Amino acid sequence: MKQLYIKQKVFSLSEKFTVKDQDEKDTYYVEGSFMKVPKTFSIMNQDRDEVALITKKVLSFLPTFFVEVNGEEVVTIKKELSFLKAKYSIDAAGIEVNGDWIDMDFQVLHQGRVVGEVGKEWFSWGDSYRVKILEEEMETMILSLVIAIDCVKADEASSNASF
Repeated sequence: MKQLYIKQKVFSLSEKFTVKDQDEKDTYYVEGSFMKVPKTFSIMNQDRDEVALITKKVLSFLPTFFVEVNGEEVVTIKKELSFLKAKYSIDAAGIEVNGDWIDMDFQVLHQGRVVGEVGKEWFSWGDSYRVKILEEEMETMILSLVIAIDCVKADEASSNASF
């Protein structure tokens, strides 16, 4: 089992942050495309090689995000038409998210087995998440999914603020 910690800086215009392991060592680097279309987030390993890419689809009626891991699209997160509460669907081969992913407290399942757990760190400045990796071969996919869900939440918050 491995634990990763995601802590985003509040008021960061550069949209860059690191993912640390349980020993507080930088394990992944995340860089967003500030003021660029389409909006992307690149996830890089310690050698700064891109291992995943999150892209927001442009010219879409409802927000849609694509997650690629090692050049292969593995997850699509799509907002669904809803009048009362924001609803999203997560489409991924064999991947399910159980729990309250809007509040970042959920499990990631692969073919019915729990492979990761995510929990929000409540007493911290900015958005901080603990990601428990139960199957290390799924690490990049789980991390990418968590960051993509956070992107969806941030996009939703910014669109609600514009009304």
